[in-house]
Amino acid sequence: MRAALAPGIRLLRAVPRDSRYRGLMLLLTFLCYTTYHMSRKSISIVKSQLHLNCSAAGSERSNDTAGCSWAPFDQDNYKELFGALDNAFLVAYTIAMFFSGIFSERLPLRYYLSVGMLLSGLFSALFGLGYFWDIHALWYFIIMQIFSGLAQTTGWPAVVTCMGNWFGKGKRGLIMGVWNSHTSVGNILGSLIAGVWVTSAWGLSFIVPGAIIAAMGVVCFFFLVEHPEDVGCSPPLHHTAAKEKEAEAGTPDDGPLSTSSRTSLDRSESTEEPKAISFLRALRIPGVVEFSLSLLFAKMVSYTFLYWLPLYIANVAHFGAKQAGNLSTLFDVGGIFGGIIAGLVSDYAGGRAVTCCVMLVIAAPMLFLYNHIGQDSIGTSIAMLIVCGGLVNGPYTLITTAVSADLGTHESLKGNAKALSTVAAIIDGTGSIGAALGPLLAGLISPTGWNNVFYMLITADVLACLLLSRLMVKEVRGWRGCVARKRGSSVQLTESALAGK
Repeated sequence: MRAALAPGIRLLRAVPRDSRYRGLMLLLTFLCYTTYHMSRKSISIVKSQLHLNCSAAGSERSNDTAGCSWAPFDQDNYKELFGALDNAFLVAYTIAMFFSGIFSERLPLRYYLSVGMLLSGLFSALFGLGYFWDIHALWYFIIMQIFSGLAQTTGWPAVVTCMGNWFGKGKRGLIMGVWNSHTSVGNILGSLIAGVWVTSAWGLSFIVPGAIIAAMGVVCFFFLVEHPEDVGCSPPLHHTAAKEKEAEAGTPDDGPLSTSSRTSLDRSESTEEPKAISFLRALRIPGVVEFSLSLLFAKMVSYTFLYWLPLYIANVAHFGAKQAGNLSTLFDVGGIFGGIIAGLVSDYAGGRAVTCCVMLVIAAPMLFLYNHIGQDSIGTSIAMLIVCGGLVNGPYTLITTAVSADLGTHESLKGNAKALSTVAAIIDGTGSIGAALGPLLAGLISPTGWNNVFYMLITADVLACLLLSRLMVKEVRGWRGCVARKRGSSVQLTESALAGK
């Protein structure tokens, strides 16, 4: 007697074909970029172990050249050396990102992403092998960071383009807000995995994440689907339908992210493959410059926390390396909620710039409070880390995901969705300039006191908000226009009803 079909398979068959593939691509790209961030987190966890407080160190390691610290980071200028490591990665990442978007528009995404993940795993592992090979030359670690930065640029343009190909305008902020939690999940997993070996054999804190991202690259090669049409699925609509446009006739375009826009031409309806746009053409898309510059300062704050928060907690709260690393993950937990809330609110309100500005305005005083009362008790520290993580990473998440996808399929492109990678690379690449400057400035400023580092972060937060002020005003005017038109329509309906009587 043949058994009934398994319940899980029956459930899978009940899900529409398009939804199955969209769910698979959502999960696959989520896991891919989770491993990217997981492999980046190792350096921030290991920093506090490379230069220990020798008087407080409980044990010595056989490989150490200075009793408890790892040369060359056993010198008094260790913070500047850590800043040099961060800067080597981030400068290479920033410069290469602008080219990465151009390459990913012109190369098969599956190959591009898979090779990038394999290379990222290789260079992460090589950094960790410096522990087992007893390497104490600063140039070796800097070179590994440079090559890691170059390899890591393959990730963001590719996954954002893939998501843009599969998911249209509807609820994009919420979907991408949830999806972008991969950044925080990767940071959390990277902290926890690196923390397992940080006090015993810190080389494994790099080798294990490197092996994981390389393995995920193999999975990506076998399962990633770049376009819905490749598997017989229908492409998404990036703009409202023509009938909706006609119904809203007379509505002005109130900014780069206006929901009323011309119908895009689906790839399946095009007679020829659209061509990738140039770098300068992408810069002329309304809103790209403003959001890119705002992300520069928003990412400066986020990445300073990413690279320096564990060391700050260890120095100020006097926790051990592992405990400080674990506690720093709460900042990323807050980032998960912040990204989801930002996406949900911006979808509901129809204002990406306004959502970012409100969160940035609230973040500034929260950063000030965290520096002054955040270490008073463990409860206060936990609460402040979650709140600051949400407010700092919410705008950062929204700009790099939903905003990038919106602008990459902007109505001015007339249905050509080949701008997604280039736009995503421009926005994230410009943001990465701030990501490079933040940790570097933190390394230079921290010897003068952590208060000054937080003043720098608060200033960057305010500047990120000010750069979006023009777009925010446009969105507010758009809301007022919609309200006025609705009131006018209501008056006309009322007058017509009275005339009919």
